[in-house]
Amino acid sequence: MAIHKWTGLACTAFLLVICLTGLPLVFREELRDWLNDDPPYAVLPADAPSVDVDGLVAEARRRHPEMIVATVFIDDDEPRVVVWMAKSWLDFRAPESRHFIQFDARTGRVMRESGGEQVAGDAVLAWILHLHADLFVGLSGELLLGALGILFVVAIVSGAVLYGPFMRKLAFGTVRREHGPRAKWLDLHNLLGIVTLSWALVVGFTGVVNELTTPLFALWQRTDLRMALSAGTREPLTAATDIASLQAALGTVRAAMPGRFVMSVAFPGSLYGAPHHYLIWTKGETPLTARLFTPAMVDARTGELTAVLTLPWYLRALEVSRPLHFGDYGGLPLKVIWALLDLVTIVVLISGLYLWLSKQRLRGGPRAAIPEKR
Repeated sequence: MAIHKWTGLACTAFLLVICLTGLPLVFREELRDWLNDDPPYAVLPADAPSVDVDGLVAEARRRHPEMIVATVFIDDDEPRVVVWMAKSWLDFRAPESRHFIQFDARTGRVMRESGGEQVAGDAVLAWILHLHADLFVGLSGELLLGALGILFVVAIVSGAVLYGPFMRKLAFGTVRREHGPRAKWLDLHNLLGIVTLSWALVVGFTGVVNELTTPLFALWQRTDLRMALSAGTREPLTAATDIASLQAALGTVRAAMPGRFVMSVAFPGSLYGAPHHYLIWTKGETPLTARLFTPAMVDARTGELTAVLTLPWYLRALEVSRPLHFGDYGGLPLKVIWALLDLVTIVVLISGLYLWLSKQRLRGGPRAAIPEKR
């Protein structure tokens, strides 16, 4: 009983924040489409070819010569390419210092840039995600929420252990309304908790895994990626013009990895990539493999393919947990189920807090009525 009580109380306030912010994040794609007033894409045949990515990067540099190009994102749902920039690699660490330009992938037309009213929806969702993921304090917030997620899982398991003996004399689903508000809320807390048990365990565990993204990715960079970096050139890249064509690098990866879609590129020097290579991320084209990413390294000076990397098991687990955490595997119907279960979990958390507070009042009432000895 004590384990369930104190692990639950320790994480209740934070979990309420997580559940409340997680609710809109479940529908973030739908909300982004609704909130953003993007101009329409050009009406072209479905098989219209995409423009040269090098031209888009050059246009981004022309517009902002004081900035570096950090990453390029290529969408597989819409005909768009997004170039992310910052004044320096140090500035790129802070999300608020990043700048993006979105292009129509087939015409090269600039659709929008960050900093305008037309991206207010993205700003709102980014703010919510930031609060949900790290409480605006970076890695410290991620690790704190990860630890609280472990407490949440312990509270769930201990609650399930308590549920069996407690319900031996009551039929499943019984809510004792005639015994007063505390008994009613206790029964609702138990009922809703056991109904959402499996879901809460899945979301709680995947949430813990997601909070370990930064240290797990850093571990991969220090081990597997560093070993792969032993091959290829180590000559410094003194200017943006020193690097090989990005379009050619993408073609090299596509030829070496048929059946995979190139989704993003980290430029040489990126904190999320390699110092002398393009780090090109690909994904599969089926519903399952689309969640499994495989990176390839292309020498940024020669344009030659250096390596196709196999991610370790812990990053594979991270990839699988991300969409499962937000209910992204089954389209809108699964998202609706996730949202309903999220709301039920909020009721469980609030009812648990109410039960603890009401018990404190019951304990304190009689004592308060007894006069102190003088």
